[in-house]
Amino acid sequence: MSKRKSDDYESYMKKFKSNSIYERPQIPKYDSRKDAFIFQELELDHYTGPLYPGMPGPQNETMLPIIRMFGITKNGNSVCCHVHGFSPYLYVSMPTTFTSDELEPFKTDLNTALIKDIKSNKVNIIDAVLIVELVKGKSLVEYMGDEDTLFAKITFSQHRFVPATKRLLSSIKVYEPLAEHHFEFFESNVDIETRFMVDKNILGCCWIEIPPGQWFLRTDSTALRKTSRCQIEIDVSCEDFVAHTPEGEWGDVAQFRIHSFDIECAGRKGVFPEPQIDPVIQIANVIQLHGVKDVMARNIFCLKSCAPIGNAEVYCYENEDEMLGAWAEFVRKSDPDIFTGYNINNFDFPYLIERAKVLKVKNFDFLGRILEIRSQIKETTTQTKIGKRVYKTINFEGRVPYDMLLVIKRDFKLRSYTLNNVSQEILGEQKEDVHYSIISDLQRGDEQTRRRLAVYCLKDADLPLKLINTVLSFTNDIEMARVTGVPITSLLTKGEQVKVVAQLLRHARQAGYFMPTRPGGAEQEQYEGATVIEPIRGYYTDPIATLDFSSLYPSIMIAHNLCYTTLLKNNVKDRLGLTNDQVTATPANCMFVKSSVRPGLLPHILKHLLAARKKTKELLKEAKDPVLKAVLNGRQLAYKISANSVYGFTGAQVGKLPCLEISGSVTAYGRSMIEQTKQEVEQHYTIQNGYESDAKVIYGDTDSVMVNFKVKSLEKSMELGKEAAGLISTKFISPIKLEFEKVYYPYLLINKKRYAGLYFTRPDKYDKMDCKGIETVRRDNCTLVVDVINTCLQKLLINRDPDGAVNYAKMVISDLLQNNIDISQLVITKELTKEDYAAKQAHVELAKKMKARDPGNAPKLGDRIPYIITAASKNAKAFEKAEDPIYVLENNIPIDSKYYLDNQLSKPLVRIFQPVLGDNAESILLRGEHTRTRTMVTSKVGALAAFTQKKETCMGCKSVLPKGYENEAVCSYCKPKEAAIFQQELCNHRMLEDRFAELFTECQRCQGSLHEEILCTSRDCPIFYIRKKVQMELENSSTKIARFGDPIPVEESSAENLF
Repeated sequence: MSKRKSDDYESYMKKFKSNSIYERPQIPKYDSRKDAFIFQELELDHYTGPLYPGMPGPQNETMLPIIRMFGITKNGNSVCCHVHGFSPYLYVSMPTTFTSDELEPFKTDLNTALIKDIKSNKVNIIDAVLIVELVKGKSLVEYMGDEDTLFAKITFSQHRFVPATKRLLSSIKVYEPLAEHHFEFFESNVDIETRFMVDKNILGCCWIEIPPGQWFLRTDSTALRKTSRCQIEIDVSCEDFVAHTPEGEWGDVAQFRIHSFDIECAGRKGVFPEPQIDPVIQIANVIQLHGVKDVMARNIFCLKSCAPIGNAEVYCYENEDEMLGAWAEFVRKSDPDIFTGYNINNFDFPYLIERAKVLKVKNFDFLGRILEIRSQIKETTTQTKIGKRVYKTINFEGRVPYDMLLVIKRDFKLRSYTLNNVSQEILGEQKEDVHYSIISDLQRGDEQTRRRLAVYCLKDADLPLKLINTVLSFTNDIEMARVTGVPITSLLTKGEQVKVVAQLLRHARQAGYFMPTRPGGAEQEQYEGATVIEPIRGYYTDPIATLDFSSLYPSIMIAHNLCYTTLLKNNVKDRLGLTNDQVTATPANCMFVKSSVRPGLLPHILKHLLAARKKTKELLKEAKDPVLKAVLNGRQLAYKISANSVYGFTGAQVGKLPCLEISGSVTAYGRSMIEQTKQEVEQHYTIQNGYESDAKVIYGDTDSVMVNFKVKSLEKSMELGKEAAGLISTKFISPIKLEFEKVYYPYLLINKKRYAGLYFTRPDKYDKMDCKGIETVRRDNCTLVVDVINTCLQKLLINRDPDGAVNYAKMVISDLLQNNIDISQLVITKELTKEDYAAKQAHVELAKKMKARDPGNAPKLGDRIPYIITAASKNAKAFEKAEDPIYVLENNIPIDSKYYLDNQLSKPLVRIFQPVLGDNAESILLRGEHTRTRTMVTSKVGALAAFTQKKETCMGCKSVLPKGYENEAVCSYCKPKEAAIFQQELCNHRMLEDRFAELFTECQRCQGSLHEEILCTSRDCPIFYIRKKVQMELENSSTKIARFGDPIPVEESSAENLF
């Protein structure tokens, strides 16, 4: 190797070395005797450990539960706080005859049973039960009078004895005097972390303050050594800290360190990468502080040499195991609070951990903050309405895995969830999508090809951070954790119910209620949903005012005191001697006591949430700082979502505490209120009462009614809407309130749950075009449907040109039948949720076909599969005609235009035009002159293709060339016009070249380079399909021009004579 090449090679082989850019700030000098210690809690867990000297807890037990809180200080130092002295417990119902004298023998017998039940008592547990005490309170469910009931609170030395106690007391005679007693269990299904947060008033992501002299710093020289990688590790008693409510000065969010990363693997041809075989070749990393605009660090770890990248550090390694070890060390040194990326939970992290095991990389999987705990992969299978889903979870003690794929799926409904499509939909920018089959070729190239791959990898690490900063999901989740009082990880992993349970427990504890533990399983009984007033379909050119109930379901629960604690079961009313004035009988034939008898707990929670939201919105109006505005907006949104989820919690049939009496009563009240609103409007706003016209309610749904006051001006409609909202609100119990929100003008009412209109909140300009239940938002339609419906709606609503809309629809139908629609608009996508359906599905059958052709590129469960419906025999089923769009393009397979017209386009078009054209809409749109010309193409594949002999045709008159003219471009009849035909083909070729150049330039802009080959194969990008089609047309055009023969060379002498 020459010296120059050697120097270049060395410059490309820079390796990672720890430096101050990546590391956290230095630790200030603390004196635990004089200084208070303050940090923001991010995550918590628990473990069993030895008793800390001087801390509360049973002194004769060697191993006790210890809560571990992780967070950071205002200075940015990472913290691990061990909280001692908190013990788990549950409540059980006791007979009224049970006395305090029996507590000790009951405790002894229960303790004996629990110790005997332990399969392996290696740590020699002596006291499973720490204390049993009698308490008085009420069950959260049902009103049984105001007298308290007797409960036993049983406190344990470890959390595992909570479910064991429930099992033993339910199945065997633990204490002989209570052998016939039926134990009811309360709060036995509450995990220790939630129990701790509720009892100590800790909200998610709140600030924790520990007074001077109450905390103890761990160092390498203290009796208890550091067990974590956090900069600061302390011990504190569960009684000696303050959890601040996140308001005012304690409402700030610390600058959590977010680490976004992406990996690239070198797979084999036709096989998706497998960690047991295929190497990890690049790992891109971007680190940013939450709330800070600029990134803190950007780098990439590469296998083999890589050319420098302007905005990133490049670290190169000869061996994969060395690279993986260096990356793990980088993670530990940079000490992130949050891991993010796209699909990191199900791909990147599992692949890295499995690959490191294969290569036996020492200490790779110590990626969390606890020194001795390895990160391990666990698979969990969940059953949903659409089939079984397998999720992978990995433990990173002290760090939060925040996978943006899960967040986007939770918060957005999109046609496709690939990173490319999500970036286009949300950020308005696309990225180059390099297929994994090409990645190996780039890796085997030189420094420049690996640099190109590195740039692509870095983009994939950048985009999740851009998504977080754009949709503000992490900010909103922090506020949701604060409002509901749960750890932030619960919002991603434990569903909706945990948020309501945490709030119920907090408020129940203060009010003296205990939440019963109900067995899981779906309720058989159903309740009737919200009402829908039958729509009067039409295309309304008059303004349509919309009256909405503000927070309808929460308001109903507050107004009528609907709650678990106020529910009256059969015969209880008479037994307790309650009068009719003290009881509310709901339209669902259920009974609840009024607030004068007992204020409900759920109404109390809802009042708190709605009042807090109102206060937060007022602060939001006054806020100037963009970061504070984002925090406050996330908070008010969290209050709104939390209030609405309370009703859903009561109606969840597979839930912690379902109560169909509450949910059924709420919807019954909602139905009656919608009907009452309709009657009040139509009775009051009449010509007889001095108004211009008789008002008509044309539609009503769940919490809103649409009113046609039959006035021509927006201003008048808005004025009458405000007046009607105020008038009708007086007819309902407070806090139920009807509000005027918007006017639709014009308004297209298609059917129940299907309408569109221009949305006005002020008379001078419309806010948006609002569509509900129309194919503009459905994900399982091809984009042609979306584009056509959108354009038709724009012509109907914005241009107010029904004739123009009809003509446009006819033109599209004509183009479809003549094969003039670009294939990118005909792609249908559906998610592969399971491999076996009761009936055959198009996307499932195509996945099987693709797997047979190329197993490595076959779709996986959870992927959205793009497909085209192709022409086939007359009785062929749709699932038999589904084909991969690229395969269709490459083989010139004809499209089944009749399928697209009949099954995709016709019904949505007829639906939106029926209110305009009436019952003739179908015949006007789908029959007539525009449907008579159809074009068919010849497929290169198929049953007859192998037996077909293609003959050349004349490029002028298109007739088959006779014998002797097979190698000519034109026939003898067209020979005199050959030059003109040649010019025509040449012009067409230049037009295609210009078109291809435009598309190529667009792809170059997307990939960020003007000098490199386009490798993108994104199936979500319409330009990809168009570019592929134009490329094929260009090749065909070149073939046609070649038929005219080679250009005649001009002799030099002849050329000289020209000048």
